[in-house]
Amino acid sequence: MKNPTLIEPKSYNFLSINEFLTNFNDYYNKSIPFIFTIDFDIKHFYLEKLQNLITNDNVLFNFNGITNHSSMFKIDKNLYLKKFPIDYESYLKKFEIVQSHLKQGDSYLLNLTAPTKIETNLSLKEIYLLSNSKYKLYFYGIFTFFSPETFITIEDSIIKTHPMKGTIDSSIPNAKEVLLNDEKELAEHITVVDLLRNDLNMVSKKVTVTNFRYFSEINLNNKKIYQTSTEIVGNIKSSYQKNIAELIIRLLPAGSVTGAPKKKTVDIIKSVETYERFFYTGISGLFDGKILDTCVNIRYIEKTQDDLYYKSGGGITVYSNPINEYNELIEKVYVPISRNYKA
Repeated sequence: MKNPTLIEPKSYNFLSINEFLTNFNDYYNKSIPFIFTIDFDIKHFYLEKLQNLITNDNVLFNFNGITNHSSMFKIDKNLYLKKFPIDYESYLKKFEIVQSHLKQGDSYLLNLTAPTKIETNLSLKEIYLLSNSKYKLYFYGIFTFFSPETFITIEDSIIKTHPMKGTIDSSIPNAKEVLLNDEKELAEHITVVDLLRNDLNMVSKKVTVTNFRYFSEINLNNKKIYQTSTEIVGNIKSSYQKNIAELIIRLLPAGSVTGAPKKKTVDIIKSVETYERFFYTGISGLFDGKILDTCVNIRYIEKTQDDLYYKSGGGITVYSNPINEYNELIEKVYVPISRNYKA
């Protein structure tokens, strides 16, 4: 796959990591609202005050209703979306390599992803404006995402995370019970919860699982699915309370889109996937002056020089079935758009 051609990093106001840390902590400690995004490899950092984005149509966002644009958009054409996914044989080779690492104990859970070329009658900006999601971002015509998954939230000295793992078509009879009783899905969810609990322990104390495997309903453009999440809460350690930017970096990359143990699993991911995730499975966040609300950059479309690619994937465990995982990767290529939608 071709990756986006960046004219110059500074063209998109990317910061060095030191600039990012300094600006983030300065704005946060002064209660100045801002938005940011970080790529998966923790190499590209973007951060801007909200006041500077009021009239900027190169960066559009809507995080839980906080946005820099009008909330009403209409479309006079039906969504057209055609998928050109990786062929099953190629996916199976990657899956089998992952399984060999899992069986050797190198990893217990690995999030395997792939790019799917797509064709659509909508531009990236139109897709962004008309999509319905908890978190969404449009960035300089390079990418857009419409993510349902919270990474962390911080208010005062309380940090919360909500790892999302487990998906099922809501039209399946007794769908919730089927998902809850699926051995593979349970193992995957427990592994991610344990990983995120351990991650929070690095930056906080009194870490507690407060809501285990609760359901969310996600609207796809042609059906609805259920997904399960778990809430984990901690009290931020005093050494991080004025250094929230360092706390963020310490937690990256996000555990729900990597696996466990994280460092070794990321090494395997990079050797197996053989493409650049870029901002896909990175994180983005908005600070409103009081609450920091962040998400994982999933449900993500990226523009290359010639084409559009939708990046998607899922968690692999020793219990995983390759054809099911392959189908899930393709099923996650969707755009949550209705004909007339109020954002």
